[in-house]
Amino acid sequence: MARKTLETWIAESRFDAAVGGIFGMVADCAIEISVALRVASTAGDTGAAQAINVQGEVQKKLDVVANDIFLRRGEASGVLAAMVSEELDDIELVAGAGNARHALVFDPLDGSSNLEINGAVGSIFSVLDLRKSSGITTADVLQPGKKQIAAGYALYGPATLLVLTTGQAVTVFSLDEASAEFVVVRDKVEIPQEAAEFAINASRQTRWYAPTRAFIDACLAGKSGPFGKSYNMRWCAAMVADLHRILCRGGVFLYPEDEDTKGKGGRLRLLYEANPMSMIVEAAGGASSTGTERLLDLEPSNLHQRIGIIIGSRGEVERAKSFY
Repeated sequence: MARKTLETWIAESRFDAAVGGIFGMVADCAIEISVALRVASTAGDTGAAQAINVQGEVQKKLDVVANDIFLRRGEASGVLAAMVSEELDDIELVAGAGNARHALVFDPLDGSSNLEINGAVGSIFSVLDLRKSSGITTADVLQPGKKQIAAGYALYGPATLLVLTTGQAVTVFSLDEASAEFVVVRDKVEIPQEAAEFAINASRQTRWYAPTRAFIDACLAGKSGPFGKSYNMRWCAAMVADLHRILCRGGVFLYPEDEDTKGKGGRLRLLYEANPMSMIVEAAGGASSTGTERLLDLEPSNLHQRIGIIIGSRGEVERAKSFY
C-alpha cells in the first residue's frame, strides 16, 4: 500500500468539512496523549489523582490530562458546538462556536486501570449532528447510536493507532512518530463472521445472569459442546484493546448486565463507549446487542447511562443472543 496520510485520506474521502476537521482534531489529541503517556511513564507518574469522577471512580492523573487535552483542542477547533466527557457531570458548551453544530462525545482514557502496569489504554469518541448551533441542551445529545455520523478510537500500545468510521467502512491508521503523522495501514476492515475467542471479565462469574453463564459454559465445552470448537478466552481490561483485537481477527466481547450492575443497567457507558464501538463494529460487518435488542437502536436516557453489551463477529454475537 502506498503511503497515505490522514490528511490525504480526509481530502480524498470528501467528508463534510466539519467531520474532516473533527477527525483531524481527534488525531492531534491522540498524538498529544500518546506523548503524555510516555512522559508520565518515565517520570513514574501514572498513579491516581486523588479525585473521584462523575462515575464514582478514582481518577488517574492521566485521565485528567487526557480529558483536558480533548477539551482544550475541542474548544479551539472551531468545528464543535458541545462536548460530553466521561470525566464531566454535564454537557460542555463551546464558547464562540459560531455556526458549529456538532458534538464530540468521548471517553478520554479508556482502561486507565492498566496505566500502572504499562497495559494498553485508549480514547473512544462519537460525533453527533445536533442540527443547530445555539440553544443546545442535554436533550440534543441524547441520540440513539444509529444517528451517529462518525466514531472512532485511539489505541495507545506498542504503536499508537487511530481507527475511524463514518458508518460505511473502517480505516486504521498508525502514528509515524518521526513525522508526527497518522498513515493508513488498513482500509475497509472486515471482521471475520466466525471466530473462536471470547472476552469477558470472568471474575464476575458468580454474579452473571443464567444466559451469560450458559453461553460461556457452551464456549468452554470445546469441540464436544454445542458450538463444536475450542474457544480461547482473552481479557485486556480495556474495551479499546479487546475490540481492536476483534476488529483484527474476530471474536466476541461481553460485558453484560449482572446482579451487581442491574441497578445501573450495566457497566459500560452507552453514549461514549458502547455506541461508538458498536458503530465501528457494524461498519466492519460485525454486530452489537444488549442480548435482546440491537444496541444502536436504544434511546439514551442520560449522559452517563450504562448498558450491557455483546459485540463482535456477527456469528458469535448471534450465538450469544440465542441464550437470552
